[in-house]
Amino acid sequence: MVGRRTVERQTGVALWRQIADRIRLAIGNGDYDETGMVPPETVLAAEFGVNRHTVRSALAALAEEGLVRAVQGRGTLIERKDRVTYPISRRTRFSQGLGGQVQEIGSKLLGQREVQASGEVAAALGLPLNAPVVELRTVSSGDGRPLSATIAYFPAERFPEMAQQYGRLGSVTKAFAAQGLEDYVRVSTEIVARHADAEELELLKLSPGAIVLEALAVNADLDGRPVEFSLTRFAADRMKLRIDT
Repeated sequence: MVGRRTVERQTGVALWRQIADRIRLAIGNGDYDETGMVPPETVLAAEFGVNRHTVRSALAALAEEGLVRAVQGRGTLIERKDRVTYPISRRTRFSQGLGGQVQEIGSKLLGQREVQASGEVAAALGLPLNAPVVELRTVSSGDGRPLSATIAYFPAERFPEMAQQYGRLGSVTKAFAAQGLEDYVRVSTEIVARHADAEELELLKLSPGAIVLEALAVNADLDGRPVEFSLTRFAADRMKLRIDT
């Protein structure tokens, strides 16, 4: 169970945000499954050693995320929205990975441009520093809920029509195929968890204090030549990542 020892007053992180994180974690762990309700504000205030206003701010943030809902005369109801499992394997594909878990998969191209590869991008793609790369910014959703936001880079010399093909087909895999690359594999994935920044809160429709899973990934063709370097932010309360070996 959550308790007052789990919040710290001199970390620079607002108390209501810490409490929202702990309640979110408790919901994910199934601590409140028996009742389907978050404990009353007075109980939470006593457990965390704060006033009811602080608890109320935490619950309001969780309500903005769609995780809970205040019901007049009853309390705070937990909204049953199961996490979607996204498998990361040798052949990681967004649509295939979500298959059967959601009815409608959406992908929106937010922006595209050709830029010079930074040191990190150049190293990941095996290109010279400042080599031209195509940058795509996208948001993917399931059944209308934003699930992830991605910034991806592709060698511009090899895939000059990446932006146009993605805009037409709505899929990296299909865009690759339209330019002659029929298959590719995941080379590496690095994952960290952190609080969402302001841009991510807006893109993924999250409330302050929400957690994202940040994945840095490299894909390569079957000869081992890198074809994509991406930074994807997954909404942690909507998705869980499964590593398949």
